[in-house]
Amino acid sequence: MDVLADVRQGLIKSKVLKGLRIGMALHVEAKTGVLALTLQEAGAKVRLTSCNPLSTDDSVAVALNERYKLDTRAKKWQSNKEYYESLHRVLDIKPQITIDDGGDLIFLLHTERRELLDEVIGANEETTTGIIRLRAMHAEGALKFPVMAVNNASMKYLFDNRYGTGQSTMDGILNATNLLVAGRAFVVAGYGWCGRGIAMRARGMGARVVVTEIDPTRAVEAHLDGFEVAPMAEAVKKANFIVTATGCRDIITAEHIANMKDGCVMANSGHFDNEISKDALKKASKTVKRVREFVDEYALGDGRKLYLLAEGRLVNLAAGQGHPVEIMDMSFAIQALCAGHLAKNGRRMKPGVYDVPRELDGMVAKLALSSHGIEIDSLSKRQKEYLTSWREGT
Repeated sequence: MDVLADVRQGLIKSKVLKGLRIGMALHVEAKTGVLALTLQEAGAKVRLTSCNPLSTDDSVAVALNERYKLDTRAKKWQSNKEYYESLHRVLDIKPQITIDDGGDLIFLLHTERRELLDEVIGANEETTTGIIRLRAMHAEGALKFPVMAVNNASMKYLFDNRYGTGQSTMDGILNATNLLVAGRAFVVAGYGWCGRGIAMRARGMGARVVVTEIDPTRAVEAHLDGFEVAPMAEAVKKANFIVTATGCRDIITAEHIANMKDGCVMANSGHFDNEISKDALKKASKTVKRVREFVDEYALGDGRKLYLLAEGRLVNLAAGQGHPVEIMDMSFAIQALCAGHLAKNGRRMKPGVYDVPRELDGMVAKLALSSHGIEIDSLSKRQKEYLTSWREGT
């Protein structure tokens, strides 16, 4: 992770994080481990847990605790109770900065652990779903400290959400099922940056991709990108695979389940496990059994069998290996830089959701190019003058 390595050296040199307490709730896998160690090596006291009960790589958690002495409170297949206990253990260090993926630490700080609010300088939020929650909190006047919208940085969403989610979602589906994608009807719910990436990768593997959307502009874009666009109620009738990536709940409901083809495989790449209604699946089923490690078979009363991957949680992390390292190198470089930005400026910032400063975004872009050995052009003095003047017409 060359980009993050460069950022690490800057943070160590500046000593801006030295002595600060940082609580993290991210998917605990190898790339996350490197981010956590970066912050620890820069002088922070770090405690880490997962942001999803199924997304921890246990070997990484053990290595962080035993080899690197980085306090990690996470394991795969946690119960809901264990998951929230781990979040509380992270908050027990009274963090001054939190780094979230989905906003659970921030939510707990504003509800069950309000006594810790005065300790908090600010927070980072990694994902689309978390930003949605935080903007709602800020609109109601409930948010009590500044939060950096890491997800909205260009060097995050253009690559992490699109190329990272696209590749890792297919990795999770293939690892879980070992089924052929080519020639199959593959429904993608949502054509945001994550949905774009999934649709692109599914088509690249030979699938017949159908996109469902609620946004007219995105629907037009999906159509002009060459995908079929249809309402979910119609798309499910011919789907062999359905993947949700919306950040909203109840994308697959009882109405859709009633019209699905026998053998349809459902997976979710949105943050929470409420995009596919598991309650509706259970109510419609005579039996539910696990037929592969990450595959649950729902046998319906009419004889159809439907399959849900990774309990409806993030399929790319629960059943796959998460985003490629080159992608997370850029995303976590922004996380580390934003932690440094909060350490320097957070006490002067009002509560709210803040975009990542353009200079930090640009720094990561330049470091990423350098890490890949890529050089680009730059504007001459005359070109700069031309682009900033209204007098030169030609």
